[in-house]
Order: sequence, then structure tokens, then C-alpha cells
Amino acid sequence: MTQILIIGCGVIGATIAYELSSIQGVQITAIDRTPGIQGCTSAALGVLMGCISQKTKGRAWQMRQTSICRYDTLIPELETLCQQQIPYNRQGILMLCSDEKKWQQKQKLAQTRQSQGWDLQLWSRETLQDRCPHLRVDRCLGAVYSPQDRQVHPKILTECLIKAAQMRGVRFELGEEVVNLVADDGGYRVQTPSHQWQADRVIIAAGLGSPFLAQYLHPPLDIRPVLGQAIAYEGQILGDPEFQPVITSGDVHLVPLGAGRYWVGATVEFPDEEGEVMADEQLLDDVIEAAIGFCPSLQHLKITEQWSGLRPRPHNQPAPIIRQLPGYEQVWLATGHYRNGVLLAPATAQILRKNMGIFNYN
Repeated sequence: MTQILIIGCGVIGATIAYELSSIQGVQITAIDRTPGIQGCTSAALGVLMGCISQKTKGRAWQMRQTSICRYDTLIPELETLCQQQIPYNRQGILMLCSDEKKWQQKQKLAQTRQSQGWDLQLWSRETLQDRCPHLRVDRCLGAVYSPQDRQVHPKILTECLIKAAQMRGVRFELGEEVVNLVADDGGYRVQTPSHQWQADRVIIAAGLGSPFLAQYLHPPLDIRPVLGQAIAYEGQILGDPEFQPVITSGDVHLVPLGAGRYWVGATVEFPDEEGEVMADEQLLDDVIEAAIGFCPSLQHLKITEQWSGLRPRPHNQPAPIIRQLPGYEQVWLATGHYRNGVLLAPATAQILRKNMGIFNYN
């Protein structure tokens, strides 16, 4: 049996574990320093901006396309295995456009998507008002509707990925912090304070914990935290109960969760000169103000929760980082997904399977 060890069990690590678990002749162990779903995954909104993204070619677009396609098969697959429903919004993403330059960009993007076989619709202000009567449209030039994009509950998704992977024989060791990774007799030894594991192949998917684990890189792996804040509302259903897409405007998302519940986020807050990043209350207030600006009835709902989380952003290189660790033939990095961890998780797993030379499925 080929021993594969995954470091990090957020949505990236859990997806990799699940997708590789159907391969013949492998034994997979996944380790995480936290005892449950925490960190970046627990703070994410799960908005899957694939078709509506401005990315149109290269790896950035291919990963989005791959993931969107896989999610539509992955979610029912997991629900069947786990006998549990995963909140998964198939009603698309609606982007409001009030900037002339951005509106022109989206018109061009719609043509590109059509040539690529994807549906991206341009809505007039009148269509927008008719379909979404709860939105303020007087500031809009129009809207872009992407019916093939999605939103998923990140924490429940990750819990189901772990559960399904366990059913396929993956072993999860939670609450174990990796303190060392060394080459050892043709393989690798991964050490925690209480145990050590032997592995033929290692995947580092530890987000902000990855730089320590990849300390032998030259130059060192530079991944920096970017904080995001979000807020939850509860009350009445806004707009048409039969049409509840994610609404986004100016990088602020209004995410329907069903039964009159909504998430609103998120801020983008960078570290100071000392590398520290603290939640700025004013920036969250700005996000709330912007959301109420395009959805005024939101102010009549009750705030039920407020939270923040850190995202891993590679410094001076594209996100995400998916490649071998130099000098370590069978150690792979799958980290630094920044704001697109949930979106790009399935594509990341497929890239690793291909590049690690693993092809045979049960």
C-alpha cells in the first residue's frame, strides 16, 4: 500500500482526501492541528464564482470550470454516502453593475462564455427589478446573471467530505500539530508531539500553517493572512421565495441560506507592518451599509451572528500554490488559495492526482 499523508483538514485537505480515497492501493492519513472545522473554512461564505469571474483562460479559468462541473456531481454523491443534506444553492449568482467600465467588461465576458459553452446573461434594469423586487436598482446600469455558478455551506460540506472519506478508509487525526517533516529512507517521516507517521507521499494543505511546514523552500514560502469579516441575518424571505440567488455588488455578497436566513460579507483586511491583522469594526460597518444600499429591506432583519477568519494569500505570486516542494520528490504543496479555497478545492484535488501520477480508481 502506498502511504499518503495529508497535512491540513480544511476544505482543501478534506476534498483531496476524499477524491484520492477512491484510488486502488493507497492508504491515506489526514492530520490537522485543530480538533474540528476551524480556520479559513469555518469563516468562508462558500460563494463559487466561476463563470461570472473575469478569468477566461489559463489555469485560473480551467480550475474554476473544473470545480463548478465537479460540484454538481460531488454534492449528490456526498449526500448519498452520508445520508445528509448539504446546503447547496443552485440558483446562481447575480452581480449588480453600477460602473460603466465594469458593465462593458461583463458584456464582453458574456460573449466569451457563450463561445466556451457557458450561459452568462445580461439583464436590463427593468428585468432586474422584475426578478428581484427587493433590490434597489436605480443605481444600476444592469446586472449579470450566472445560472451555472453556485454557493455551498463550507462547514457542512467539509464535515461530509471527512465523513465520506472515513467511510472509504481514510484515517483522520485531528488535534495533532505537525512539528517536523523529514526525508527518511526513501519516504518521509511526519512528526507531532505525540506520534510520528511514515509516508511515501505528503501533501501540505495547511493554509496559513504551510510556511512552517515548507521551511526548507528557497526562497521561503511567503503566505500572509488577510482577514475577512461577515455577519448573519434572520427574519423574512427577501424578494421572490422561488428565486434566491447569491447577490453580489462591489465585492459585497448577500448569501441566502433558506428560511429567511442570510449571510453578508466580506471585508478584505491586510496585515500591518508587523504582520498582524485585527478586525476593523468600521470596515464591517461599511460592508453592512453597502449591502443595505442595494437591498434596503435587509435592515429589517435581525443580526444573529458576527464572525471573522483569516485567508492564506501568497505574496508576490499567483494563488493558489500547487506544486512540488523543491528537493522533496514526493512532497506537494496545495495551499494559498486566498479567497477561493472552497471554489477551487475539487480542481486542486484533480491536479494533485494527475501530477502525483495517481490514475487508477476503484
